[in-house]
Amino acid sequence: PLEMNLCWNEIKKKSHSLRARLEAFSDHSGKLQVPLQEIIDWLGQKDEELSAQLPLRGDVLLVQQEKETHAAFMEEVKSRGPYIYSVLESAQAFLSQHPFEELEEPNSESKDVSPRHRIQNISRFVWKQANVASELWEKLTARCVDQHRHIERTLEQLLEIKGAMEELSTALDQAESVRETWEPIGDLFIDSLPEHIQSTKVLELSPMKDGVKVVNDLAHQLAISDVHLSMENSRTLEQINTRWKQLQASINERLKQLQDAHRDFGPGSQHFLSSSVQVPWERAISPNKVPYYINHQAQTTCWDHPKMTELYQTLADLNNIKFSAYRTAMKLRRVQKALRLDMVTLATALEIFNEHDLQPSDRAMDVVEVIHCLTSLYERLEEERGILVNVPLCVDMSLNWLLNVFDSGRSGKMRALSFKTGIACLCGTEVKEKFQYLFSQVANAGGLCDQRHLGVLLHEAIQVPRQLGEVAAFGGSNVEPSIRSCFRFSHGKPAIEAAQFLEWANLEPQSMVWLAVLHRVTMAEQVKHQTKCSVCRQCPIKGFRYRSLKQFNVDICQTCFLTGRASKGNKLHYPIMEYYTPTTSSENMRDFATTLKNKFRSKQYFSKHPQRGYLPVQSVLEADFSETILQGELRRLKWQHDEAVESPTLATSSPESVQDPRNEELLAEARILRQHKSRLETRMQILEDHNKQLESQLHRLRELLLQVQSGARSGHKVRDEDGMRFAMSPSPSNEVEAKTQEVSVCLEDIMEKLRSAFPNSRGTRVKSPSLASYCSIR
Repeated sequence: PLEMNLCWNEIKKKSHSLRARLEAFSDHSGKLQVPLQEIIDWLGQKDEELSAQLPLRGDVLLVQQEKETHAAFMEEVKSRGPYIYSVLESAQAFLSQHPFEELEEPNSESKDVSPRHRIQNISRFVWKQANVASELWEKLTARCVDQHRHIERTLEQLLEIKGAMEELSTALDQAESVRETWEPIGDLFIDSLPEHIQSTKVLELSPMKDGVKVVNDLAHQLAISDVHLSMENSRTLEQINTRWKQLQASINERLKQLQDAHRDFGPGSQHFLSSSVQVPWERAISPNKVPYYINHQAQTTCWDHPKMTELYQTLADLNNIKFSAYRTAMKLRRVQKALRLDMVTLATALEIFNEHDLQPSDRAMDVVEVIHCLTSLYERLEEERGILVNVPLCVDMSLNWLLNVFDSGRSGKMRALSFKTGIACLCGTEVKEKFQYLFSQVANAGGLCDQRHLGVLLHEAIQVPRQLGEVAAFGGSNVEPSIRSCFRFSHGKPAIEAAQFLEWANLEPQSMVWLAVLHRVTMAEQVKHQTKCSVCRQCPIKGFRYRSLKQFNVDICQTCFLTGRASKGNKLHYPIMEYYTPTTSSENMRDFATTLKNKFRSKQYFSKHPQRGYLPVQSVLEADFSETILQGELRRLKWQHDEAVESPTLATSSPESVQDPRNEELLAEARILRQHKSRLETRMQILEDHNKQLESQLHRLRELLLQVQSGARSGHKVRDEDGMRFAMSPSPSNEVEAKTQEVSVCLEDIMEKLRSAFPNSRGTRVKSPSLASYCSIR
């Protein structure tokens, strides 16, 4: 019993001690739970208040108020911080004194809970409250900082967008005031169009365009940040965008109208050339700026100007001239006068070339550049000569001619050298000056020209007679013989000087003889010779005068001589002197002595000693068409070999090709093919020309036959093409016999043309030797 009493007393002491500890623990934990719960509730409330501050409204004043409200809110949170930290520290101290195990919570339905479990449950509850309070506090403070930054950034953007909109509004007001001052396009001067275009472009590229973009970007950034502009700011931004779009549309429309007007009416336009044609014709422009012409009456289109077509038709009247050089020169003279280029000096043309900077010569010119140069050229002609020039017609006709010569494919491009060559050849200047200028365009800085550049010049020049269908008589399109002929004056050097080129040109080479004849045709137009034509009895003789150096007092006018009309006994193959200026007494005495000397010379002498008025060059026309191709090539290669032996420095092959036999064979084969191609082209051209002549002769024969038949039936008078009258005799058979004889003469003429078209190398070619004429160029 004594031991039991002791045990009981011990249990009672421990029970009282435990009760005291529980009571003390309960008092302390109760002091922590209440403030922690209060802190949790307060932090939740403040978090809701902070959320209520969003979203921000897109107005500067409202955001500034939000900024002040948030600042007071942050001060309140900041002042509450020490108390929250102290409570959390007390909870931390309590938990350090009363740790708990992370075990499952006991079943709440169990009625008997041990004191130890009860203490751990209380500690666990305090720990949870402390964690929640700590997380809410950290979250609230972080949100306050982010909210503050968000308000500051939003306020800054709103201030920026407000200032930008004010600046834009002012700029738009100024631009709209400028728009109100715009004059109608039709009231503007043509010369002021470029200035208006530039000012409109400056207005379009002003900072307003960037400002509108910046304002819209800022509004977009605010929207992404869940900040929507206020009604007033949204309305202002919408008005700015609307005004800018309207202004932009007005600027674009104005700029388009100005550019269209400048294109159609400005200096670079072709509108002023529309007056060069009359109804029913209309001048149109292709996409590459090349003009073409529409006939609304016939509903047709063509590349040639109506006046140019008429000019070409008049050139056909000159086909009865037997000598190609004069036929070509006469045609060019008509073209020259139709284009009014005979009144333009080379000095004036050079000034225009320099003003338009046509260097280097190998650069390409488009149609607009050519029109600019031609317009300046004819306007300068008006100023210098003081005459009235139809500038649109002359510019359009000259452009048409240059395109036909150098751009027959109508690509809209031609080289500056082509343009300058076309103008220089037809301007009214001494032929020597023309050659000097043309040589300077292909010579280098040292005044020397190699074979390649000389070939380029000759190729450009030969395009002029090619356009007239006369290229075959001047060596065709193959300029290599002319190059070799010219470089014989270079004394074996690889380049030729201007003086050597002029020496060669002064001999009037076959490929360029038409240019010298054009000069003489121009000089002879106004000349009158006080003598009578022995064929047509014209007195005085106008133009060229041809004096026989075989018979005394025999003079022939240019019409009779060039068309082959001659009286009986005055044969054209006798030596004849050409004059394009009035003769002097010394020239008369010289011709008298020459005629007296020729009286004692036979016809065979003149056949063996023909005199040409030009420097012949090897041409494909000299080939015998009856020979085979192989024989012709062998003869040509032999000629080249002999020439290379005489002047080895003129060889065109490189040293490497000379050393390599295979390369030499390839080059020789290439030359053969090129020569053969040129020969075929020339043969085709000759056939086409003679075909046209034969057609005209056959047409004449048909008319004569019809006249004979009608005359035999009616007995009336008939008139042939030359205007010669034949009276009907009482016997119709005599008239038919006379007409039949005339038809036979015409047939003989046609056969003679056929024989001259296809010469036989074994036969004798009849030439008309002269001292200065070109009778042998057929």
